[in-house]
Amino acid sequence: MTEMQRALDLTLPERTAKPRQNGISNLVDDGHGLAQLDDILAMCHPFLDIVKLGWASAYITPLLKQKVELLRRHDIRTCFGGMMFEISYWQNKVEQYADFLEELEIDVVEVSNGSLPISEKEKRPMVEFFAKKGFTVLAEVGSKDVTVVSPPEQWIECINADLSCGAWKVITEGRADASAGIYTGGGDIRENLIEEILESDVSNNDLVFEAPHKRQMAWFIKRVGTNVNIGNVPLSEVLNLETLRRGLRGDTVQKFNPERARS
Repeated sequence: MTEMQRALDLTLPERTAKPRQNGISNLVDDGHGLAQLDDILAMCHPFLDIVKLGWASAYITPLLKQKVELLRRHDIRTCFGGMMFEISYWQNKVEQYADFLEELEIDVVEVSNGSLPISEKEKRPMVEFFAKKGFTVLAEVGSKDVTVVSPPEQWIECINADLSCGAWKVITEGRADASAGIYTGGGDIRENLIEEILESDVSNNDLVFEAPHKRQMAWFIKRVGTNVNIGNVPLSEVLNLETLRRGLRGDTVQKFNPERARS
């Protein structure tokens, strides 16, 4: 807390501190340059846990090692998009992918099957493979194809299976534009699906909800709480997300201030 914050001393919802096990903010870098990234991190690094280099952009990112090192200096973990895994798997180069991550000293890996036709039966041994090699595994459930609408029980089964194979957290697919998976093609949250997942035996702390837009971030914060795990938010929105978590924005202020303080 800064001196200015102590002087005002607002009552805010309790936020977890880094290194976090829940309340994780997993944001997406869609191609920031080093100077631009350094500027964002200098101001917002306490609010960031993982930065994902979106899609398979890491493969063609100039100065990739320097970017990873910059994130590490700010105590932020790097993850490549699940597309990097999917392409590596499809081309039978998973071992080389693991070596590539280790060479960069990246210990977080996303294992997904939302774009290429990789079955759950094929994906789960890959979760186990990376977990046994010492990686922190973010498994992803759900398709990027808006026409694929799976029943809640299938989501729950896949989530539990990934966790039992060694996943640290399971990401619920939403796409970068919130158009598939836990969303309709128009970006509306499939609320019945989310409610059934939340009411199942899966712990909220084991899930990362992709919520690219403000209204979706706010919905999950109001439904699950300040320390819900949220992913796929653009890196430029880091301060926006943190203000929503703390009730410092109109979308969530009433949740955390239900009654007016009396003098």
